[in-house]
Amino acid sequence: MTIIRNQAESRSPFPGGAYREIDELIQGNPALWRGCDMAGQGDHGRSTGFAQLDDILPGRGWPDKGLMEVITPQWGMGELQLLIPLMRSVIEQGKWILWISPPYLLYAPALTQAGINTEQVLLVDQGTSCKDALWTMEKALQTENCGLVLAWQNWLPDTVLRRLQLAADSGDTLGVLFKHNVSKHSQSIMKLKIKGSPGESSRFKGSEVTVVKARGNFRPMSTRIKLYQPD
Repeated sequence: MTIIRNQAESRSPFPGGAYREIDELIQGNPALWRGCDMAGQGDHGRSTGFAQLDDILPGRGWPDKGLMEVITPQWGMGELQLLIPLMRSVIEQGKWILWISPPYLLYAPALTQAGINTEQVLLVDQGTSCKDALWTMEKALQTENCGLVLAWQNWLPDTVLRRLQLAADSGDTLGVLFKHNVSKHSQSIMKLKIKGSPGESSRFKGSEVTVVKARGNFRPMSTRIKLYQPD
């Protein structure tokens, strides 16, 4: 009898199917990560649509689930454009996207032009209380048919962030928090910071994106990409 093992198993010190069991454990636990999860290695993430950004992210892309923070000094620095390819992929999967307290009115024609079906977009407006908005976000993150939650919430206690992280893990959903300030001790598995470059005349401006924190990547890394920034 000939036993054929894949390359990863042949290098593994673990017998039989132990490697597969360990692999499943790592995939299912956001607190665990492989050495290959360091920036630029592995390919288990969802591509951001920006090659330069993929190169500095663990898994070469967005995480499949969990809580992510995007830090900008002010709204309109290109933070939403950064996620357009991700939103398109969620829509193509037949799932819906929840927007919580966006700072501006959604412009449906622009979303449609970007390839986002607005019938798959749900909105919780700014008039909703913080308590109700966070309850909605938590339930959406736990819902299988929700593929992405976008929320503009500047001040959230670590206990709330922890609850949202657990909800995202249990629902296999990615939640993105847009904020002006970094939460030093939050449970988010990834933090990005976006800084625009003033003085450029083109609508597509160079933006510096820094990975402040990412699972398996403890050294901040930055790259420059072109993002659409309306006047």
